[in-house]
Amino acid sequence: MSERVRCGWVSADPLYVAYHDEEWGVAPADEHRWFEYLILEGAQAGLSWITILRKRENYRRAFAGFDPEKIARFTEADVVRLLGDPGIVRHRGKIEATIGNARAWLELRAQHGNPVAWLIEQTGEAPGRNNRWPTLAGVPASTPASDRLSKALKKAGFRFVGSTTCYAFMQATGLVNDHIESCFRNGEVAGAFPRRP
Repeated sequence: MSERVRCGWVSADPLYVAYHDEEWGVAPADEHRWFEYLILEGAQAGLSWITILRKRENYRRAFAGFDPEKIARFTEADVVRLLGDPGIVRHRGKIEATIGNARAWLELRAQHGNPVAWLIEQTGEAPGRNNRWPTLAGVPASTPASDRLSKALKKAGFRFVGSTTCYAFMQATGLVNDHIESCFRNGEVAGAFPRRP
């Protein structure tokens, strides 16, 4: 039996393999998971994704299951508590940004009803675009769509949402399918984006 071909960025780490094979490029089922991806992509800034994956369960515990309503009520005492938590990235700016981003998320919900639909609209593209990259060398770090999303998020009060972070978010949530053509997941993910997120 031949070995499955995966995108070249996947290491042999079982956590990374499971993330690639089961999650990456698939639209999250609920709003909290969309918010989680946005926060974790921002937490990754300057770090490797495997570092964040290894800490994800700790993040879920520390940040109330990524419930924006609960996180929005965090205080300075919570910031201090989180700065002492070795299970997450102890970066004051990222911790404070998570709290502020939860508040911004709730404001999006109040103004637009569905934050996920708003996010998708800001890219200016139909979700689920199937890119056809023959190799990793062709995959961009950002695109005009991620530039638009980044600009809109910053205007809405979000932090740690640069264009590269936004493109990684788009890849993770299936807004674009960037599995390379030879990857076994390319065909499985292509065209699978739900019509109503």
